[in-house]
Amino acid sequence: MIKIIHLGLGPLGQKIIKFALERPFIRIIAAVDPAPDIAGRDLGEVCGLEKMNLVVNPDLVTALKIAKPAVALVSTVSSLKKLEPQVIELAKAGLHIVSTCEELSFPWKTQPQIAKRIDEVCRENNVACVGTGVNPGYLMDFLPSVLTGLCQRVDQVKVHRVQDASSRRVPFQQKIGAGLTLPQFHEKVTAGTLRHVGLTESAHMIAHHLGWKLEKVTEDLNPVIAEKDIVGGYIPITRGLACGVAQVARGFMNRKEVILLQFRAAVGEPESFDRIEIKGVPDVVSTIAGGVNGDIATCAITINAIRSVVNSRPGLRTMVDMYPLGYFDTI
Repeated sequence: MIKIIHLGLGPLGQKIIKFALERPFIRIIAAVDPAPDIAGRDLGEVCGLEKMNLVVNPDLVTALKIAKPAVALVSTVSSLKKLEPQVIELAKAGLHIVSTCEELSFPWKTQPQIAKRIDEVCRENNVACVGTGVNPGYLMDFLPSVLTGLCQRVDQVKVHRVQDASSRRVPFQQKIGAGLTLPQFHEKVTAGTLRHVGLTESAHMIAHHLGWKLEKVTEDLNPVIAEKDIVGGYIPITRGLACGVAQVARGFMNRKEVILLQFRAAVGEPESFDRIEIKGVPDVVSTIAGGVNGDIATCAITINAIRSVVNSRPGLRTMVDMYPLGYFDTI
């Protein structure tokens, strides 16, 4: 039995709680969310379940006065800068950490100073910390890295993730700009509040695993424009509005494009799929027809990472240097 505490009870956090309750080896002993409409309420009620007789605490200090968990699951923010104080507090409390923060998935190249501080505090307190999820954390970095194990030589890695966002949670649809006018879309892009977070981190994770020294990583971001009226997302989208985002990251080595990551998520996208193409000896192509539901997979991966992080060396870990992750229902 592993005792856990969960931080962050938005739509994703609530689903993680529901999934965790289905695993017999997990015991949820505390939860934290400072939101006025959540703190102080029963965790089960917050998640749309029966009462659990577990009150959501407004902060970690209060929670740890009455609970002694071993692992913290964190679904609070995407920004590593905002996450850092939470990680430091958890590490000093002696808790292993699994977070859905996209920028934590591989921050050694993008935010090395924060990565170093997190690594040091985790080592000092003998705990491990990892950032994971479906993307970044699995489909566009960990999985293609693993598939290169079939190859004698790798020349290029391409990953295409295309998904119909109609079934995704509302915050995700909002994050990709569904329903915005094009001026609104570009305004949010300029402000840095509209983008899929993690493509650059994914490119660096793949390169790190392959031993490649990238010269640069570039990203391009454009709206997917509705060609007809769309019904099915969280709001109706009329023709000409943005219905999603198309984002591409490219990694270069020796002036050649060796990593190509294409992410396209839009409400009403006609075909969803995940495809990995490895150019080398031999060539490898792997396609998941219909694609992977990101919300379900992220929650499952977060829970499945518990065993891996507990068995990992102390410090800031990544998905490519931990105990192999997979489904399990007992310890």
